[in-house]
Amino acid sequence: MLMSVLAFAHSLLVFNIIWNREPEKLLVTWFKAADLDLSFALELSAVSIGATVLITGLSLLAQVYALGYMEKDWSLARFFALLGFFEAALSALAISDSLFFSYALLEVLTLSTYLLVGFWYAQPLVVTAARDAFLTKRVGDLLLLMAVVTLSTLAGSLNFSDLYEWAQTANLSPVTSTLLGLALIAGPAGKCAQFPLHLWLDEAMEGPNPASVMRNSLVVAGGAYLLYKLQPLLALSPVALDVLVVMGTVTAIGATLVSIAQIDIKRSLSHSTSAYMGLVFLAVGLQQGGVALMLLLTHAIAKALLFMSSGSVILTTQSQDLTEMGGLWSRMPATTTAFIVGAAGMVTLLPLGSFWAMLAWADGFVNISPWVIGVLLLVNGLTALNLTRVFRLVFWGKPQQKTRRTPEVGWQMALPMVILTVLTLLVPLMLQQWYLLPDWESINWYVALALFTSTVVGVGVGSTVHLHKAWSRSRILAWRFVQDLLGYDFYIDRVYRVTVVGAVALLSKISAWSDRYLVDGLVNLVGFATILGGQTLKYSISGQSQGYMLTILAVVSVLGLFISWSSGLLDKLPF
Repeated sequence: MLMSVLAFAHSLLVFNIIWNREPEKLLVTWFKAADLDLSFALELSAVSIGATVLITGLSLLAQVYALGYMEKDWSLARFFALLGFFEAALSALAISDSLFFSYALLEVLTLSTYLLVGFWYAQPLVVTAARDAFLTKRVGDLLLLMAVVTLSTLAGSLNFSDLYEWAQTANLSPVTSTLLGLALIAGPAGKCAQFPLHLWLDEAMEGPNPASVMRNSLVVAGGAYLLYKLQPLLALSPVALDVLVVMGTVTAIGATLVSIAQIDIKRSLSHSTSAYMGLVFLAVGLQQGGVALMLLLTHAIAKALLFMSSGSVILTTQSQDLTEMGGLWSRMPATTTAFIVGAAGMVTLLPLGSFWAMLAWADGFVNISPWVIGVLLLVNGLTALNLTRVFRLVFWGKPQQKTRRTPEVGWQMALPMVILTVLTLLVPLMLQQWYLLPDWESINWYVALALFTSTVVGVGVGSTVHLHKAWSRSRILAWRFVQDLLGYDFYIDRVYRVTVVGAVALLSKISAWSDRYLVDGLVNLVGFATILGGQTLKYSISGQSQGYMLTILAVVSVLGLFISWSSGLLDKLPF
């Protein structure tokens, strides 16, 4: 925590100094011998240092929050060490100007995710979740590594500034550019829980909630930040940009629908994280990097506040089931206020941050690609509906058995929530200070009204739909099918189990059978024949030296005759 305080203060100081300056590059030589030169570059700019301010600030708040949440845990030191591991990798990723260094840092984040998700390793579900998160990310990381090796060969450098210059004059075949672009997308897709590598984030909610605060606000944004820096390289392949658009659209809409059917409070919020990262992928695919950065900023602050609020509810009620909660608004005022402000910061509710981010996006595409506005309206409206549903189930209504005597959390958890609540409300002022808000004269008020209306409609539907806690499933068959389809994530895990997992299991069985009966069988046959021959020969010898000499002489004579006969026969052949 002390080092986080120093890092936050230092990043604020550097941000203030570098705000009106040109970006600076620092080249650090890691290892140099003969022709081998391993170095990586660092970028000091308003964007990169601003990202470190956000990372260190949210990490510090998460650590203070963890003092209360993890108060009774027996391995607090290990947890704080892993949070520091998280913070170090994210801060380095923010200022990295080298694809090689960024890839190494993504690997550190993968390891950190595995260790933090599996923090309570005595629980079977925790072990399974950590394993699935690690292996799912390995798929994207492996393809990204192939792209890194390919770029080092084609461009001769892995520094982003050099790669940008190379991309301006690169002449690649369509197949090469397409494969390179898809490989570059795979790594961030795994980190940001995008379809089809999205299932791990839902399972990762088995870890401690302070780690979930970092993961859903910053870690997933780390992959999107790398994708933002890869934009000039992705522009080499129109197919890769189209894949980004399709992947982001499918994930944004699908994950938002799935979140509505969840009864676990953390899983409901985690699916909305995948949805908003899908919007970021869509923005990058449409070459809207500035919009992607604004979405990352506003989403990180609001989502951290939502997860802190949900963690307070989980700690006091000892439950994550939405159907077991209710009536907490009068018993936990700070937590209730934090959830309301965080939810408002997630949707297009004027004048909070997400409204301006989506308005800047929609305003630019109202005449070019109207379907983008349709995606934004749908995702925003469904997100508002889901957050309203969660609020009603948790904070509104009659108190349940687990919420009748629920107290407010201690100051260690309340203080970070209050700070983030104020920060969420101040995001529009920060955007104005950084000249990121549009002029009032240039705003398309029809688009602004449509975005605001989608939020109002979502809140209205979420607040009027009758929710009966005793109904685990609908009594209407059609609604039950839809509920199960969304609740089980479109059965994608079962599809994977039948296809990918089934194919790997079949190949494993074939390999095991081959090893056991073919490879081992042949070796065992040779060994058995040797043993049998040795056992048979030991009864056919007398043990006298003259017998051995006679045997050797006879065998040598036979071999000599055979060689002589073969040589004579070869001499008579026509060739």
